[in-house]
Amino acid sequence: MAKVRIKLSSIDIDALNPVIGSIKDLTSRAGVVMRGPIPLPTRHLKVTTRKSTCGNGTATFDRFEMRVHRRIIDIPAEDRVLHPIMKLQIPRSVQIKIEMKE
Repeated sequence: MAKVRIKLSSIDIDALNPVIGSIKDLTSRAGVVMRGPIPLPTRHLKVTTRKSTCGNGTATFDRFEMRVHRRIIDIPAEDRVLHPIMKLQIPRSVQIKIEMKE
């Protein structure tokens, strides 16, 4: 049977968890077995910049970090589950990819 893989990623973990919770609710109400959410390693994107705008002065630096949290959910490809998932209200900070797998 074909399955659907949903990949979720966000820099805000507090926006990601409610989306996962709503997908869990939809699958449990439909009576479908869901695998996941499987946490993938968090990406740490680091940027180091000089504090001085002109480049002169002391060698002090600002260090910024952005963390990208990712999760994977696998569900069977059934219309009674996929249609409500497509209609979910997802925050702008959460990216979602839906792929069909064999």
